[in-house]
Amino acid sequence: MGKRIKDYVAAMLKLANEMAAGNGLSEQDKDKILQEMLVQIGFFQHERLIHLIVTVLFAFLTIFTITAATFLNNAYYGMLFCLLCIVCLCLLVPYIRHYYILENGVQKLYEIYDAIKNTHTK
Repeated sequence: MGKRIKDYVAAMLKLANEMAAGNGLSEQDKDKILQEMLVQIGFFQHERLIHLIVTVLFAFLTIFTITAATFLNNAYYGMLFCLLCIVCLCLLVPYIRHYYILENGVQKLYEIYDAIKNTHTK
């Protein structure tokens, strides 16, 4: 999904730059592009929401395992929670990175959408 949003942002940015340079489209073509962008933005927003939920759950799980490992007096369970905490951290970092890519991509698409919407047509 990260590659998909990066590729889509690059393609739409190229289109917006071409339109701003005077290679305008007809009003119908512009409307079709804007409609298609809204659909794609909706897909990316849904993906972003799902990853936000998963990232927050993993963050809570990580905090819980750190707290449990800290306050458990039993060395065996403390060690198990430490291992679980390491696993959670190994998963949390990529989730945060992926969410960051999705969030920035969607924000960039908003800007591109506005730029295309505000360009003059033939």
